[in-house]
Amino acid sequence: MRRKAEVVTGVRSGLISLEEACRRYTLSVEEFLSWQRLIDSHGMRGLRATRLQDYRDGPLPDRSRIDAAE
Repeated sequence: MRRKAEVVTGVRSGLISLEEACRRYTLSVEEFLSWQRLIDSHGMRGLRATRLQDYRDGPLPDRSRIDAAE
């Protein structure tokens, strides 16, 4: 979490370019931008969120339909 924030801070402050950060840390631009959005929206704690947690925050599936399919 802290290292992700440091990478975002480094790019934002001009210490390292986005391209160099992505190459050095084997990130996609989309991944870096998602870190940046999470920091902007939720602060450093937002970086703890995983894709699975993003889906968990959405509506729950209709359990009766899942049970019927099994």
